[in-house]
Amino acid sequence: MAAKKRGSTQQERSAGVIVFRKGEGGEKLYLLLDYGKYWDFPKGHIEAGEDERAAAFRELAEETGISDIELMDDFRHEIVYFFRPPGRGLVRKTVVFFVGQAKSADVKISQEHVGHGWLSGGKRWRE
Repeated sequence: MAAKKRGSTQQERSAGVIVFRKGEGGEKLYLLLDYGKYWDFPKGHIEAGEDERAAAFRELAEETGISDIELMDDFRHEIVYFFRPPGRGLVRKTVVFFVGQAKSADVKISQEHVGHGWLSGGKRWRE
């Protein structure tokens, strides 16, 4: 979805998934993607005609290759932040996150990312 103008601030909406899996000791490991300058959960813009869940599933598959995931029905969390990309004005970004358990640790990152990691309790596994 393209940014919408509202006054001098553009509006953007994205959706993503906070992905976890069970480690060997039963601990939860969370997937983060390395964008080169920062780490983040898999997420992306909601396209025209998509609902939040569909966009989150699509972005997850595009960015990680993960399509076999079980979303937790009772979790939906929205965050809002502002940023100013080069050559553009202020952008107000709303991101809706869902939580899902991956069946596998296999990740095939997209060209948008330089790496990924499964993180838990201060420990990091980078692949």
